Amino acid sequence: MSTPRNKHASSRPTRRLLVGGIVAALAVLAAWYWQSRGPAPDEGAWRTTQVERGDIRVAISATGTLSAISTVTVGSQVSGQVTDVLVDFNDKVARDQVIARIDPSTYEAQINQGNAQVASAQASLRQAQATLANAEADYRRKAELGARQLVAKSDIDLARAARDQARAQVNAAQAQIRQQVASTETTRINLGRTVIRSPVDGVVLTRTIEPGQTVAASLQAPELFTIAEDLSKMKIELAVDESDIGQVRAGQSVSFTADAFPDRQFQGVVEQVRLSATTTNNVVTYPVVVTVDNTDGTLLPGLTVNAEIEVSKRDDVLKVANAALRYKPSGDDVAGPAPRTRGGGGMVDDLTRTAASLGLDPAGQAAFDAAIEAIRQRQAARQAAPQQEGSSLFGGRGRGPRSAGAGGGGPLQAQVRQRVLERYQQDFAAFRAALDDDQREQWDAAVSALVGARRAPLYKLVDGQPRAVMVRIGAGDGTSTEVSGDIEAGDLVVTGERRRQ
Repeated sequence: MSTPRNKHASSRPTRRLLVGGIVAALAVLAAWYWQSRGPAPDEGAWRTTQVERGDIRVAISATGTLSAISTVTVGSQVSGQVTDVLVDFNDKVARDQVIARIDPSTYEAQINQGNAQVASAQASLRQAQATLANAEADYRRKAELGARQLVAKSDIDLARAARDQARAQVNAAQAQIRQQVASTETTRINLGRTVIRSPVDGVVLTRTIEPGQTVAASLQAPELFTIAEDLSKMKIELAVDESDIGQVRAGQSVSFTADAFPDRQFQGVVEQVRLSATTTNNVVTYPVVVTVDNTDGTLLPGLTVNAEIEVSKRDDVLKVANAALRYKPSGDDVAGPAPRTRGGGGMVDDLTRTAASLGLDPAGQAAFDAAIEAIRQRQAARQAAPQQEGSSLFGGRGRGPRSAGAGGGGPLQAQVRQRVLERYQQDFAAFRAALDDDQREQWDAAVSALVGARRAPLYKLVDGQPRAVMVRIGAGDGTSTEVSGDIEAGDLVVTGERRRQ
C-alpha cells in the first residue's frame, strides 16, 4: 500500500511545473497580443526623428571620359608611299624626333627639274641682257646722229622702241628665274615634309599607317599618329544636366571612380564650364572640364568615369531627415504654430554664423553686434504686441505652415522677400560700410541666399503633440536637409503616424 502513495506524491511537483509553464506561456501570448494591438503608452502615436547638428555634402553625379589635356594629331602634308614607320603604340617620343618617312624620290626629281629650269631661265636672262646692251648702243648712236640731223627721226624712234623691248625681255627673264626658284623651293620644302617628325614631347596613342602604305594628301591631311602631349595631367569632359549646371563653378572639387580601378577613388578640380550645350533625345547637357593629377600614371586615356562634383558643403549645421519634410498631417491632430523664440526664427543665428566666417575686426564686430541687438529689440516688441498677421520673414507670427512664408514663389512672395531684403540692408548699413570689398561681397551673397531660401513646415513634437513650425530649407544630400528657424538640435519632429487600432 505504501508504493501507490509514493507515486502520487512524486507526481504533484510535475503537475505544478506543468501548470506554471502553461501560465507563463499564456502571459507571453497576452503580452504579445497587447503589443501587437498598438504602440506602448510611452511610444505615442507619432513616428519621430531628432534634429541633428552635422555636416551636409551636396554633390552632382555625372559621367565622362578621360583624355589627355593636349592631344596632337600628326598628319602628312605630302602624298607618297610610306617607307619607314619608326614608332609604335605607347612609345615615348621627343619633339622633332623622326617617327616616319615617305618616299622622297618624286620630290627629288622635281627639284632636279626645277634646277634645270632655273639654269635655262638664267641663260635666257643673259641673252636678253646682251640684246638690251646692243639696243641701247644703237639708240645712243642714232640719237647722236639725229641731233646733227644725219638720220631720220623715225629711225631714232625705232631704236628707242627696240631698246625698251629688250629691257622688258630682261625683266621677264628675271621674273622667270624668280618663279622657277620659288617653285623649286616649294618642292624642296615638300621634300623636307617627307620626313614626319613629332611636334611635341609625348606618348604615341594611335598609329594608323604601315610601311608600304600610300598616303594621299590632295584633299585633306591624312592622320598618321595621335600623340598625347603629357599624361601626367589629364582631363575629364563630363556631361552635366541642364538642371544641375547652374550649381557648377570652376574650382569645385570632384571625386570619381573608374571601372578599371573599382577599389580606388580619384580626385580632380573643375577647370571650365563650357557653354556649348548638346541636346540628345530632348535632354540638354553641358560639358564640364575637370583636370586630374595623374603623376603615377595609373589613369589611362579613354576610361569611362563616374564622377561627383561637390557643389556645396555645409559644416556644423542643423539637419533633419527628409521624411520629416515630406510628412503632411492627415487630420486635425496638429496644434497651432509653436510660440516664436527671440532671434527671428533662426535668421539671427544664420547671420551671426555668416559674420563669424568673415574674420571681422573689432570695429566690424561692434557694428554687427549693434545691428543684431536692434533687430532683437524690434522683434521682442513685435512679439509683445497684440497678435496680428504678418510675414514670418519679418519675425511675425504668420499663418502657420500655409502662410506666405511657406510658398516657393509668386508675386506676393517676391514682394515680401524684396521688402525683407531692403529691411536688412537698412539694419546692417553701418556694418556693411565697415567691410572690405571681399567681405561685402560675401555678406551680400549670404543675406540674399537667406532671404530667398525656400521655406517648408516641420511638425515639432511639443508635450506629446505636433506643432507646425516654418523652417528655411538649405542644402540637401538626398537623405538629410539643412534647416534653420525656430528649431534646435535634439528637437523631435514628426515623420509619420503610427497605426491606430
